[in-house]
Amino acid sequence: MERVISVALEGVSKTFHRGGEEVCALDGVTLAVPAGQFCVVMGPSGSGKSTLLHLVAGIDAPTAGRVRVDGRDLATLSDDERTLMRRRRIGLVFQFFNLLPTLSALENASLPLQLDGVRRAEAERRARASLVELGLAERLEHRPHQLSGGQMQRVAIARALVSAPALLLADEPTGNLDSHSGEDVLRLLRETATARGHTVLMVTHDEHAARIGDRIVRLQDGRIVSDLSTARSASA
Repeated sequence: MERVISVALEGVSKTFHRGGEEVCALDGVTLAVPAGQFCVVMGPSGSGKSTLLHLVAGIDAPTAGRVRVDGRDLATLSDDERTLMRRRRIGLVFQFFNLLPTLSALENASLPLQLDGVRRAEAERRARASLVELGLAERLEHRPHQLSGGQMQRVAIARALVSAPALLLADEPTGNLDSHSGEDVLRLLRETATARGHTVLMVTHDEHAARIGDRIVRLQDGRIVSDLSTARSASA
């Protein structure tokens, strides 16, 4: 696995124009996530937490301020360089899985590697190992409609981990799951983060889900209102 990486937001603001009105999603946010930390960003709908995650992923750009990943200001990177960073160093997990419906679990999980030029046989070998590690050995050839919500999210996590990323970004990873499946997914995220040493930035509105982190940062109306270490962090 590559060296783990840090994340830093420096005075970051993000505004959108919606129906002729200017909406401030983030307002002067400064946040440093050291390498290897599992940081959870909490807040209600509209607080800016998903916007924050998209900025760290380089999917969107701030209106003001800087976003640094591994010390590099994302604004100084070209579109191609940001794409390569996402593909090779960042794993992304979404609430709605974002699996391709016509592909099997194995094909979905191996896709990032194939897009990066890895030969199909090697990509599928690595994807198979990732899926088996997450308990999906019997579901490799199943398509998304043949899987439960929890199994689909496991495939999505396997896809995020297949490139051995240094940074894992998770956007409401349990938001579309029942409580039992959600517990399984949280356990997997925590276990893989601990075993592999990822830096993790997860956003959620769920108080229970937030407890798996080392640190909980709370957003309200685009601003940080609290930043606390968890009991897990204190006992580590």
